[in-house]
Amino acid sequence: MTEDKKHVIRQKMLEHQSEARIVRRIVLIITIILAVTIVLIGGGGYLYIQSALKPVDSNSKVQKNVEIPIGSSVTGIGERLEQNGIIKDAKVFKYYVKLKNEGGFMAGDYQLSPSMDVPEIVSRLKTGKVLAKASFKIAIPEGKQLKEIAAIMAKATNQDEAQVLAKLNDKEFIKTLMAKYPDILTNEILNPSIMYPLEGYLYPATYPFFKPNPSVEEMVTAMLDKTREVLADYTDEAKDKKLSVHQLLTMASLVEEEATEKADRKKISSVFYNRMEKGMPLQTDPTVLYAQGKHKDRVVYKDLEVNSPYNTYKNPGLPPGPIANAGKSSIEASLEPEQTDYYYFLATADGTIIFTKTLEEHNKEKAKHISSKK
Repeated sequence: MTEDKKHVIRQKMLEHQSEARIVRRIVLIITIILAVTIVLIGGGGYLYIQSALKPVDSNSKVQKNVEIPIGSSVTGIGERLEQNGIIKDAKVFKYYVKLKNEGGFMAGDYQLSPSMDVPEIVSRLKTGKVLAKASFKIAIPEGKQLKEIAAIMAKATNQDEAQVLAKLNDKEFIKTLMAKYPDILTNEILNPSIMYPLEGYLYPATYPFFKPNPSVEEMVTAMLDKTREVLADYTDEAKDKKLSVHQLLTMASLVEEEATEKADRKKISSVFYNRMEKGMPLQTDPTVLYAQGKHKDRVVYKDLEVNSPYNTYKNPGLPPGPIANAGKSSIEASLEPEQTDYYYFLATADGTIIFTKTLEEHNKEKAKHISSKK
C-alpha cells in the first residue's frame, strides 16, 4: 500500500472519530436536557401536590359549616370541601385518600377551617359526629321514569309536581348540571329526539336530607352524586365495551324494564346485543309504551305503529336515551351479557322468562303462554 493511500485512510479514520465524538456529545447534551426536563416536571408536580395538601390559609380564623350527607363519595366530599374553600384541590384530596387507604368518613355537619391541612380534615371526617336523624328521606325505586321521580320529589317536599318536572327539564338548569357533572352528563342528553334529558340519570336509592324542604337542585345533586359514584366502578368495563355513559344507561334501562324478579338480566342483555349484531330491531315493548307516555300490562299491535324514535319495532339499535332509571344489576348485565345464541325472549304470567333462538320457537312459546289477541 502506498504512503498516499495510508495517509487517506488515516485521515478518514480521524474524521470518523471526530464525528463520533460530536455525536456522543450531542447525545449526552440531549440526555441531560431530557433528564433536567423530567426532574423539573416531576418536581413541579410534587411541589403542587405538597402545596395542595397544605392549608388554604394557615392564618385563617374562619369556621365554616360543611354538611357531608350520608352516602357521599370521596369525589363528592372533595368537591364540597373545595367549593367551601376548605381545601385547594378536590382531585388531590381524592388521590390522597386513596393512596393512604383512608375511609369510613361519617356524615354530619362539620365546623371546618381553611387553616386545616388535608390530613387534619381527613381525621376530622373519620371521627365526626353522625347526624342522629335525617329530616326525611326520599326513596327512588328501580325502573322509575323521570315523571314518576318528579312526582315522588314533589310529594316529599310539598311542591307542585308540574313545577318540579319543569325544573328537571329546564335547559339552563340542565346546562348547569352538565358543567358540574361533565363525566356523566354529556352532549348526548341534548339530542333533540330525547324526551327528558335527565331520564335514567337519577339513580334509584334512598336519599336522606337533613333539612326540611330541600330544593329541586339539592335533591338532583344528591342523585347525580350517587350516579357518578356507582358508574365510577364500571368506567373501564364501559370503555372496553365501547359504550358511552349514555349508551350504557340506555341499555341498562331496557334490561331493567324487561326484567322481572325471576328474570336473568344477563340473558336479556345478551338477546339485545345479539339482535343488534345481526342488524335486527330490538322490538322491546317498554320503548313503545314510553314513546306513548303510557303504562299498560300488555302492548297491542296498534301500539307498535307509534311514530317515535323510541319505537324499537321501527327503528334499529338503541333508542335515543334511557326510558327509566336502572339499578346495579341491570348496569352490570349491560356490561357483562351472558354468551348465548338467543334472539327472542318471552315473559309468562308468573314472571318466568322463556328464551328462544328462532322466531318459530318464539311463536310456539307465545301460543302456549299468551292469548293470540294482541
